[in-house]
Amino acid sequence: MLKVENLYKAFGGVVAMNDVSLDFPAGSLTAIIGPNGAGKTTFFNLISGHIRPDRGRVLFDGQDLVGLPSLEIVRRGIGRAFQVASIFPSLTLRESLMAAVISHRRQSAQIFTRFPLQSAEDRVAEIMALLELTPKANIESRNLSHGDQKLLDIALALAMDPKVLLLDEPTAGMGSEERWQMIDKVYRLWEAEKMTLIFIEHDMGIVFKIAQTIRVLKYGAVLAEGSPDEIRRNQDVIDAYLGTDHHADPQPVEG
Repeated sequence: MLKVENLYKAFGGVVAMNDVSLDFPAGSLTAIIGPNGAGKTTFFNLISGHIRPDRGRVLFDGQDLVGLPSLEIVRRGIGRAFQVASIFPSLTLRESLMAAVISHRRQSAQIFTRFPLQSAEDRVAEIMALLELTPKANIESRNLSHGDQKLLDIALALAMDPKVLLLDEPTAGMGSEERWQMIDKVYRLWEAEKMTLIFIEHDMGIVFKIAQTIRVLKYGAVLAEGSPDEIRRNQDVIDAYLGTDHHADPQPVEG
């Protein structure tokens, strides 16, 4: 589904991504972890077209995405939700999603009609139900809680009908209980939509609980990759990032 080959990116004298090659099978659930400055967000920026690599390829369904505008990459099937939620503050949750769905379908003239397309209404209702946002449908986005704004950002990414979804720290800024509620929704979203999901996360309890595969970055290079059990026991990862107190007792995730 998604494969990167020999990605390299430097900013001046700082190498942010150093010859990284990884592949993500269709339907997989992968965590990207590593210390601050490891290159995790840069990796997402390179995949989504927000920055261009100095060399290397980003292959999606066998086609190289490097050089394409980020909007075109979204239209081809790679969606992204950001660490800081990117929303339309003056629109209600429902209006935000309706605008996103209609725009993605290249039917923007319908945004200003009194009677939007029924198929768009149905998709908006489906996304809200999936993320348990239906009760918040008529609340202005700026008045949503921090957690619901993050969910709306994910919902806006879903409105693009992605085959691959990138989540940059979906639980950032949340308390323990709220983090687990969020990740439960993310896990059920992955199960329901059967998409390839890649997420950046610092909470190791969450990572070890739900990820099928973990990729560890350090100084822009791949330090290790494997199953949660393999990463938990990897001495290089323990020394570089996890430390000795990494046997988190994860809470259950429904689904």
